[in-house]
Amino acid sequence: MKNISIKKLSFIVLPALLLGSCKKSFLDVDPQGQTTEVLALTDPDAAAKLVGGVYNTLYFGGFGNTTVGFLWQLTNDIASDDADKGSTPGDFNSGGMGDIDNFIHTPNSFIFNNIWSGHFNAIISANKAIEVLGKSTIDAGTKNRLLGESRFLRGLYYFNLVRFFGGVPKITTAPLPSEGNSDALNTRATAAEIYALIIEDLQFAVDNLPMKGDAATQTGRANKGAAQAYLAKVYLYQKNWAKVLELTNAIIVSNKYSLVTDYNLIHREKPVGGQGGNNNSESIFEVQTGLNAGENAVSPLFSNGQGPRGRGGWNDLGFGFNTPTSDLASFYEAGDTRRGATIMFINPTAVAPAISTGTVLWDGYRVPSKDSVENERYSYKAYHSPIAESPQVTNNKDTKPKNIRLMRYAEVLLMYAEASAMGAGGDGVNKLSMVRGRSGLLPTTLTQANVWNERRAELAMEADRFFDLVRQGRAGTVLRAHGKPFVDGKHELFPIPQAQRDLSGNRLTQNPNY
Repeated sequence: MKNISIKKLSFIVLPALLLGSCKKSFLDVDPQGQTTEVLALTDPDAAAKLVGGVYNTLYFGGFGNTTVGFLWQLTNDIASDDADKGSTPGDFNSGGMGDIDNFIHTPNSFIFNNIWSGHFNAIISANKAIEVLGKSTIDAGTKNRLLGESRFLRGLYYFNLVRFFGGVPKITTAPLPSEGNSDALNTRATAAEIYALIIEDLQFAVDNLPMKGDAATQTGRANKGAAQAYLAKVYLYQKNWAKVLELTNAIIVSNKYSLVTDYNLIHREKPVGGQGGNNNSESIFEVQTGLNAGENAVSPLFSNGQGPRGRGGWNDLGFGFNTPTSDLASFYEAGDTRRGATIMFINPTAVAPAISTGTVLWDGYRVPSKDSVENERYSYKAYHSPIAESPQVTNNKDTKPKNIRLMRYAEVLLMYAEASAMGAGGDGVNKLSMVRGRSGLLPTTLTQANVWNERRAELAMEADRFFDLVRQGRAGTVLRAHGKPFVDGKHELFPIPQAQRDLSGNRLTQNPNY
């Protein structure tokens, strides 16, 4: 896997960087620099740049601190029945994604420490912006909008953490280095306390962010619809069906979003015939990589890490991780267009002619044959065309300007349908039929099981399936049937990183059975 070397962990969060080192302290998070912080007290443009620094934490990826990037995507897909580790058998196996794939992961894995670190760095960045904005004298409308964006991002990050680890430290300020050994930073709040904070943050965002298309909105920044969608998803996890229906219905009746006609175009960079591409009609929130130039405006390893890995000197597209399972490939109903848009199937070598025509991708790029790559299937949603889309913005081929879709209108419709199926009222069968019809399927009855199946088909390879199985209470049943040694009462959560427990003096408690 190239020359990626995982040496002594240098991205430990709490309180490792508080104790002094040659690196910048974790608690010295400075989104745009001290000058910007001072200017943000009176200058709306500087305040917007300050919050822009919080959005930059969405770009974390690769093997450094990560939020919603490469390792986040792989962990949540590979732990599910949607994806295998992929790549070569030994690559990133022991101590890496292979352990997660086989449910033998331990608290010592650098991956969990990486995800913990990236999210808490991002939360501290949001906290610092919130603190500065709280003191700002800029006009109230702008101030509350920027606070809403910052609190939306903090809510998103805590939602990731609570689903991944359970209860975690509840940090709502940007602590001083002298506070690094405090109990607040080194003990876990309960999951219920974290969920209460998430709801408070997202509700503030709902109340203060403008609708999509309003004059105050900016492409790539959170708006009211994004806050409503994530708040609905939080309530989905809490089985508050009335709130799920209320919030998703508000998005639907706003008429600000619509399904992309052709599912194949959702994850493309550029629209075709006015449909699809980045920030399309279906996009509610996505990580931006094409709007800004520079090293941070890329997805380290996200696309290249999931691209076909070649054999025998073939000019490959990537490392080949996160390959769709045969179980996923056989899951789709006949005629479901999402199957071919989600999974890149590699054609076997042809018997005749002697040289296989291989697999021709949507842009005309040809993967020579199954014999030329390591795996039979790859994620089409992660594919970034080397010939029909923007080139990487640096000389590093592992960084591609691939936007990451985090919330789509289709998921809003499916959340509405699930709430409706659970007795909250509404016209759930219509919303379910909208999603199915876009994919060439006929309507079906409105049941929770049917909505769950639709979620898998619609959101496959989008880092959601594992969390879905856990919240549905059937992770053990489904994953053991898939051949994974899932242990009930243990594997619903990932372990608290041992490095963080050591640095806290064991004040950070471990999840059960690790």
